[in-house]
Amino acid sequence: MSEPVRTECFEEQRARLVGLAYRITGSRSDAEDIVQEAWLRWDRADRSTIERPEAWLTTVTSRLALDRLRSAQHRREQYVGTWLPEVAVVDADPAERAELAESLTIGFLAMLERLNPVERVVFLLADVWRVPFDEIAGVVDRSPTACRQVASRARRRVAEDRPRFSPTDDDAWRVTFAFLEAAAGGDLDGLTRALARDVVETSDGGASRRAGRRPVVGADRVARFVANLTRKLARPSVEIIPQLVNGQPGVVVFDDGQVDLTAVFSVVDGRIDRMWLVRAPDKLPGIELPAVR
Repeated sequence: MSEPVRTECFEEQRARLVGLAYRITGSRSDAEDIVQEAWLRWDRADRSTIERPEAWLTTVTSRLALDRLRSAQHRREQYVGTWLPEVAVVDADPAERAELAESLTIGFLAMLERLNPVERVVFLLADVWRVPFDEIAGVVDRSPTACRQVASRARRRVAEDRPRFSPTDDDAWRVTFAFLEAAAGGDLDGLTRALARDVVETSDGGASRRAGRRPVVGADRVARFVANLTRKLARPSVEIIPQLVNGQPGVVVFDDGQVDLTAVFSVVDGRIDRMWLVRAPDKLPGIELPAVR
């Protein structure tokens, strides 16, 4: 395989590999590093022995992501407040299957924290990427039968807290804009109408940024929380820009041109049923004002 063909073959897979590594690790920056390492291994490999480049790259990327996830597990267990994944100002490809679109959302990625690293990798490869268990076995160093058992156990754990998912459409944006307009106007009744009765708001500020340490539950409480937050943001230096975040409606808030927080909304049956606010600085890399606009 010539150098140009070898490079082209990898570049055709790059976006898919980044998406896979991001879903495994919950970190866009880690995913980029992992795929760069996969490229170095691809470049050094004897490709005459590689019959299926796509499968080979999936296995290598998944192994690297699993190693990264294992090394991060202790830090997440000691995390201050609620851990949410690194946000990504990206949309799911309209041509992708529903499983891939759902697996990009903040709620889905946060839900995966219920799983240990091996369960997470097996579940994503089997149920989202539909990789055969014979190939998954090579990623996690277990037999295909053991991988099937891991996948079954992971599905049961995921089902306990899997958020409802509806694809983003015009109605989702209509509800989101109504919610934002009510927030800007300090309209508590309007905020409450846009929220599901059992809505849950979760914040992640990490150790360095002020944020709620526990979820806020219920339409009345979340409406008051948002109204108070909006009042604090009402200053000339702040700009709030609606933006698709992780495939769902959201906003990016800038203060003096620097990203301050990102909010993401899940809209189900015409109401916002989940909200995620991310303020931790290490969860907001790569979001820049010109790019968002």
